[in-house]
Amino acid sequence: MSTKMTEADWAVVLEVFRASLPRRGAKGRDDRLFLEALHYFSVHNISWRALPERFGKWNSVWKRFDRLSKAGVFEIFFDHLASLSASAHLVQMFDSTIVRAHIPAAGAKGGKKARHSAVRAAAFRPRSI
Repeated sequence: MSTKMTEADWAVVLEVFRASLPRRGAKGRDDRLFLEALHYFSVHNISWRALPERFGKWNSVWKRFDRLSKAGVFEIFFDHLASLSASAHLVQMFDSTIVRAHIPAAGAKGGKKARHSAVRAAAFRPRSI
């Protein structure tokens, strides 16, 4: 897969990933293939079912991703990777799901609301006993 990572980079990533995994539970068979599947999934913006067969059964990849996500493995993994970088504190990312727009940006009706004059309002008072 074309990730532009050298074998030395992969060795570091796999060592950090394995250190982030929980001690209990079944271990994955091929961590590098699993990480490449996650990379392919995110870069190509596809559904899990559209993963190529070379990564194995899509459901197995999804189940492992779901299990590790719920266990907090990826937060630990990314924290460890960031601690190895001298420039990680300079990089900031934000996801479009946290960006909020003002109400008029969503197409809501804007402008001034109609105001009736006091004379007109007095002329049309409710008439009840």
